[in-house]
Amino acid sequence: MSYAIIETGGKQLWVEPGRFYDIELLPVEPEAKVSIDKVFFVKHNDDVHIGQPLVEGATVEGTVLRHFRGRKVIVYKMQPKKKTRKKRGHRQEITRLMINSISLNGAVIASHEETSAPEATVETETE
Repeated sequence: MSYAIIETGGKQLWVEPGRFYDIELLPVEPEAKVSIDKVFFVKHNDDVHIGQPLVEGATVEGTVLRHFRGRKVIVYKMQPKKKTRKKRGHRQEITRLMINSISLNGAVIASHEETSAPEATVETETE
């Protein structure tokens, strides 16, 4: 199992190739490739790389699937005995990012193709 811990949008995420994650809005078009260089930790099988604070030469490649808005959050402020009430709503802009590969010093150590299940082959006997 290979994974990395990255930072994007001011938050740290544990990411694996072949999975998608909802992150803060990225200023790129859908179906565009994105490279993230802020990698704090990389693990591939028993090989572990810990950054101080970043792992040198480590990148995470991904593809932007789509942009959308998150669920509405209601903010309600009230001051008792003052007849003051404020009700506001907020919807965060979100980007859905599919992680394609994790690279270390230019070599791909984990990719989406490795994590997918192998296709079943059917053998038939001919007489």
